[in-house]
Amino acid sequence: MRHLMIAAALSLSSALVPVVAYAQDTLLPVVAGEQDGKIMLTLPKPGADGIAARYIYIAQVETGLGSAAVGVDRGAWLQNGVIRFRRVGGKVVAEMENQTFVAPNGSAAEQAAVANSFSNATLWIGEIAETRGDGSFSFDFASFLAMDHFGFARQLGSDANKYALDPKRSLADPGKVKVFARNAEFSALLSFSSERPSAELRNVSPTGPDVAMWVRHSLIALPTEPFPIRTDPYGFVFSNFKYDYSAPLAAPMLQKMALRHRLEKIDPSDPTSPVKEPIIFYIDPAAPEPVRQALADGVGWWSDAFDAAGLPGAFRVEILPEGADPLDIRYNVVNWVNRATRGWSYGGMMVDPRTGEVLKGSVMLGSLRVRQDILIFQALVGAGLSETGDPNDPVATALARIRQLGAHEVGHALGFSHNFAGSSQGRYSVMDYPAPRVKLTDGKLDLTDAYGTGIGEWDKFVVRYLYGATTDEEARAMVAEARAQGLRFVGDGDARGFDTANPQGALWDDGGDPVAELARVMEVRKVALQRFNIDAIPGGQDMASLRRAFVPIWLLHRYQSEAAAKALGGVIAPVALAGDDAMVANVPAANQRAALDALIQALSVEALTVPARLQPILSFGPGSDGDYQTDIEVMPTAGGPVFDTLSATEIGAVHILDSLLDPQRLNRLDMQHAGDSGVPSAYDVVARLLAHAQSVAGQGAIGRRIATTIALDLARTARDGKLSRSIALQIDGQLDAWAKALSASKGKGADADWRRGLGALLSDEDALTRALADRNLLPSVPPGMPI
Repeated sequence: MRHLMIAAALSLSSALVPVVAYAQDTLLPVVAGEQDGKIMLTLPKPGADGIAARYIYIAQVETGLGSAAVGVDRGAWLQNGVIRFRRVGGKVVAEMENQTFVAPNGSAAEQAAVANSFSNATLWIGEIAETRGDGSFSFDFASFLAMDHFGFARQLGSDANKYALDPKRSLADPGKVKVFARNAEFSALLSFSSERPSAELRNVSPTGPDVAMWVRHSLIALPTEPFPIRTDPYGFVFSNFKYDYSAPLAAPMLQKMALRHRLEKIDPSDPTSPVKEPIIFYIDPAAPEPVRQALADGVGWWSDAFDAAGLPGAFRVEILPEGADPLDIRYNVVNWVNRATRGWSYGGMMVDPRTGEVLKGSVMLGSLRVRQDILIFQALVGAGLSETGDPNDPVATALARIRQLGAHEVGHALGFSHNFAGSSQGRYSVMDYPAPRVKLTDGKLDLTDAYGTGIGEWDKFVVRYLYGATTDEEARAMVAEARAQGLRFVGDGDARGFDTANPQGALWDDGGDPVAELARVMEVRKVALQRFNIDAIPGGQDMASLRRAFVPIWLLHRYQSEAAAKALGGVIAPVALAGDDAMVANVPAANQRAALDALIQALSVEALTVPARLQPILSFGPGSDGDYQTDIEVMPTAGGPVFDTLSATEIGAVHILDSLLDPQRLNRLDMQHAGDSGVPSAYDVVARLLAHAQSVAGQGAIGRRIATTIALDLARTARDGKLSRSIALQIDGQLDAWAKALSASKGKGADADWRRGLGALLSDEDALTRALADRNLLPSVPPGMPI
């Protein structure tokens, strides 16, 4: 327990009136002066190396900015490492230790050589105020706390919108100092300002140029009980990289140190033994009901995985008790975060960087995510079903998603990586990004199976792998067993981005056959567009908000089309170690050609025509009037509130082409075609697109928009530095041939003039280069993730 004393005067400074002193049974002596703002720390006599104390240092955001774009959220972690305080003459130096380059098994000389070969980070230098007879010394810590150690100024701004810390409006608060037996807590106010504030921060600032946040700093005692290091060479779990300079010469130096919570059985020899202390995650009471209960239900799924791993009772979920501090290092917390715009949720850990022991799990859940889901589901089945108990109730469906989200982010805070192969084997992991499975039942949209329930087989495996295995060898045997059972793993590096190649791992996709699923989703989209109407929004809501509800319906296929495109030039490349029974294989040629057919079909006039009846109901005024949350979500209009259906056509085409024409995809196609003529080459893809453009060009204004978008996107792709010059020349050659044919067009009218105009543009290199430099030439696709 902490010892607290109020005094009129202490030996440290008679000016500290009143003061709060923490001394007995606490991490370190602290005196906080509420009048002069000083926060005096006392450290013991330094050793021969000048080091007086070492702690784990953690910084977190205490009050956020509410901007999803900059990511400064309440409860977010900022810095985590081992800090040491060194005395140098009359000054104290705060240094962050370099824990990446080590020699744990080397001699003292080897360890010293490594330590002296790499830089530590000097965070701050302060003046020593007093030295006692026993060698202990005191200093004012307040100026350390009020610094921008975290790069906020860079994070908040850009070259065009620079922010700077204002020292006159930044300070540490002595009244917020708390010192306990194993941790000390400090808080500081940091204020920033910009002469040209960014739109994202101007939207959340009460003055426009000024923003401020409180930052929590924690000094934590280094764990004294040994924590065994585990490695993860596969990437199944989060790791810290260390380079071991004491490793044998023939062994790898890189060590991927797994991050995990301390979990010990009372009797390690008894498989049924309970654990000494369970992992408990606390739900932020700021989450409103029924969201709070949905989160507790979803997070609680992990208890099944720990039970299955032979760790009964090792995981629990509770509501954070009243009066508990969510930033207290002793609590793993699922924080409910409010922002002005929707954004990502994320789960992270604060660790002992020496061993990988997780000291605190911290999850950030954006409160607008659930509202975005409800918006989508209301647009699909009608807002009138909300909170009715109907099987297609949009609110109930969104709560099913919240359960998944809670389980997913806590999975990260337990140490688990994404596994984007989960959807390819029937929802076998909550660590995937789940697409809402919208079905057609008797020709009507059906949400009853939108999301799965409970933990998956991969999740049970990864709990056993990280928490059940006691050695790296035991864990590797588990991997072999899982692979024999057919469990797949595809991490972020093989799943994110248009350029990734593994069709078994994609974001927000569904099903084992991505091409067949795209065809199914296109049918669902067709029905959704046919039924979309004013009932997509609740009664009494501004009719202009229909434009926001329409975007996710129009782009309902966006993620499944990305998944299907991965089959083109696709490579199934499992994560493996030397000696593992694993093989790399290209996607079969027939599957690749099926994917190309499906993507060309998604560029058809039928697929990219907004139903005529929707244009007037999407054109209600006055629309957004400074509502930044809406402005960044909607498609452009054709003047005032008038909805631009042809811009929607272009946006739909651009998204498909972005996936199809990724330069790395085209490069892989040529590489694979060289070994298997059945695989479509990059030339074949371009030829199909140009043939399609010529086919749709005669189908009126919509066809001309699609054809123009194809031509310009091909020209832009040919100028991409990542594309092979050989392929670029092929594209230029095919465009040149089409340009000549277009320029030779005869006749009068819109179609003939368009052909000659496009032909002239494609034939004029300088004019085309200037056109492609215009950022508005091709429309930007509205934001989708996170859905």
